[in-house]
Amino acid sequence: MTVAGTLLVLHVIGAAVLLGTGAGIAFFMLMAVQTRDARLIAHVSGTVVLADLLFTATAAVAQPVTGVLLALQTGWALSEGWILVSLGLYVFIGLFWLPVVWIQIRLRDLAREAEAAGGELSERFWTLYRIWFACGFPAFFAILIIFWLMLNKPQIGF
Repeated sequence: MTVAGTLLVLHVIGAAVLLGTGAGIAFFMLMAVQTRDARLIAHVSGTVVLADLLFTATAAVAQPVTGVLLALQTGWALSEGWILVSLGLYVFIGLFWLPVVWIQIRLRDLAREAEAAGGELSERFWTLYRIWFACGFPAFFAILIIFWLMLNKPQIGF
């Protein structure tokens, strides 16, 4: 396999991990929270935090590296419109993802506190959950747009 071929495979795997892990994390967190069971939410959110750190963070670092190397290897100028838009959307996603990671950690901790106290989830938990939920939509749609841009490489002039 060529260097470009290897980079392409790594880039596609990274993209699949970002989309798949993000969607999976959101689904499992959403399902757990719907139960309103602090014990279950504490367990699932602990797994969600771990998955985000192991998979999403690793892929998030690898994506721009493999993308830039792939572009250089195949002769795409980094100033191509579709690449610039993709990079801008990637930063946009990061602006949502970084707070979401912090929120997931707080949700986990608040659920653990509620479980330990044998009580209900706090209002703070529900406020953070609503923010977490809302942050997912723009990031999810932005990653879908990046997929489209990568597959279609449209001419975008600036």
